[in-house]
Amino acid sequence: MKTWLKITAIVLLFYVHTAGLLFDVPRLNILNETIRALYFHVPMWFGMVLLFMISVYYAIQYLRKPSAELDRKVVEYANVGLVFGILGIFTGMLWANYTWGSPWHGDPKQNGAAISLLVYLAYFVLRGSLENEEQRARLSAVYNIFAFAAMVPLIFIIPRLSSSMHPGSGGNPGFNMYDLDSSMRIIFYPAVIGWFLVGLWIVSLRVRIKTVEEKLFELEDGKNS
Repeated sequence: MKTWLKITAIVLLFYVHTAGLLFDVPRLNILNETIRALYFHVPMWFGMVLLFMISVYYAIQYLRKPSAELDRKVVEYANVGLVFGILGIFTGMLWANYTWGSPWHGDPKQNGAAISLLVYLAYFVLRGSLENEEQRARLSAVYNIFAFAAMVPLIFIIPRLSSSMHPGSGGNPGFNMYDLDSSMRIIFYPAVIGWFLVGLWIVSLRVRIKTVEEKLFELEDGKNS
């Protein structure tokens, strides 16, 4: 990852944490100060979706032209995307505890998010259950594509068609250009970019570490043989 992108990520998140905690926010009923969670909860989900999307892209590339390098990218983008998803669901539960009265209401958006994460957890279970490297990479790449296809309706379609308290679902206002206060946009959008760049940074580090580990393993295996 380019150095300037790393610096941009650091600067953006420093700004987001500082402004997000200190700048004024709209005084809305029930939400009050908890609306600051918007700068952390929603960008985590945006980052998760983008990282999963990139993972699917590399999965398709792998199926077209298999290589160990592409397989590593598929896995690590899914890995970091899953971490972002878990952080997103926990920050959402924390927010819900203050605004809805309990961390889990069985809301369609919450249930869809939880099922989506379980689907992606199954992806790693699948990889761990197969010993043949080529078979593991190919089957998990196919599963990755279907996992993303399942996530889209679970998070973005079904909650909009059912009764939901979550913003942007079930007729409730969402955090879009019409609902989001202008004073929050100047923090929210940098937060989305900053968290996504951090996700890319973590992926690049993990891919490099895995590459070095595999080369060391090949060297050790060559010496032993």
